[in-house]
Amino acid sequence: MTRILLFLGAMLATLGAHGQLTIDITTSGGRQIPIAVMPLAGESSQPQSVSDVVGADLARTGLFRLVNTVGISPTPTEPSEVNFPDWTARSAEALVIGKVEVQGERIEVRFRLFDVQKQSQLASYSYVIAPAQLRSTAHRIADLIYERLTGDKGAFSTKITYVVKRGTRFELQVADADGFNAQSVLASQEPIMSPSWSPDGSRIAYVSFDQKKPIVVVQNLAQGTTKVVANFRGNNSAPSWSPDGRFLAVALSKDGLTQVYRIPANGGEAERLTESTGIDTQPAFSPDGQWIAFTSDRGGSPQIYRMPAAGGPAQRVTFEGTYNVGPRYSPDGKSIAYVQREGGRFRIATMELANGQVQVLTDGTLDDSPTFAPNGKMILYEAQVGGRGQLAAVSGDGRVRQRLTSAAGDVQDPAWGPMPTN
Repeated sequence: MTRILLFLGAMLATLGAHGQLTIDITTSGGRQIPIAVMPLAGESSQPQSVSDVVGADLARTGLFRLVNTVGISPTPTEPSEVNFPDWTARSAEALVIGKVEVQGERIEVRFRLFDVQKQSQLASYSYVIAPAQLRSTAHRIADLIYERLTGDKGAFSTKITYVVKRGTRFELQVADADGFNAQSVLASQEPIMSPSWSPDGSRIAYVSFDQKKPIVVVQNLAQGTTKVVANFRGNNSAPSWSPDGRFLAVALSKDGLTQVYRIPANGGEAERLTESTGIDTQPAFSPDGQWIAFTSDRGGSPQIYRMPAAGGPAQRVTFEGTYNVGPRYSPDGKSIAYVQREGGRFRIATMELANGQVQVLTDGTLDDSPTFAPNGKMILYEAQVGGRGQLAAVSGDGRVRQRLTSAAGDVQDPAWGPMPTN
């Protein structure tokens, strides 16, 4: 087992601006691609090191091993300046070089990616940006490198949301996928629960207790406006967006026992989708919009079921164990992640829907709220450590694990946002 501990110090922002963020990455087995990320010429005079962010992004996946670049002088910025035997001697298979140049009030960031063994260029991009965009541009560069070297889209430019509890104060925060640049989009003395991203990333639905009961609210992030979309009698909870962004699946108790309903995302009449003598809750749309998975105790213990999105007979999905809850579909719709209780421990598991194969991915005592990265490669979840919730992530095969620790407070209910549209 290989263990990498990354201490990202004062040069990086901190989660919720409260204490240093530490990302603890554990990998077991599997081959790592050795990649050298050279400091970009001219970046030392900027407020953010692009190469540091790119390197941290790649290392965080557990799929890459950063090669030492100390002693390379002068810093290459063009293909003709690369001495490939130097990098072969350092066992690098990929190399990133580039430069940062000031152009008035703007900055040009250029990078090149090379295959060291073939001594060929794989990618070359240039961005002209404002200084404040250095970090986001670094994430875009890391996305491109990741895709060229793995064949899968990167998710470094995405956002996450989660709830932070400090004393009696609750905050809904939005941050970069690595936990940095956290911004509070909502603060309340009452609980906030179950945030869920709209498919285009412009809105977040969540459960608010500001009216002394659970109601479902949709917040427009750009405008900062909120709209109550479910305030029926009883409990209103567990919102999940349809893939087209037009509807929310929610759990309502307005007619007695909690059941699954569908409501317009802008509010309106609720259409009941489940009819059972048990409690039906935690709905989740499939990526193609054809199915809704949900949790129900209709069979005597909490298990996961799925039904047509328009309503209809439900079929049981989980059969291993007596407690399986909180389903979330993978982006390709081929599997679900959920919480499984085994021997008094709550862990994150996945199931392949085609064959029912189950894999338990975590080994905590109280892991909760799994949410897939939009490229399907990682699952973000809430882990209890020392009585406090913290963000953690695990790869779909369980080989790579991350833990983001901070003094930000009790972190709950994470949700991973969609791929950026631009």
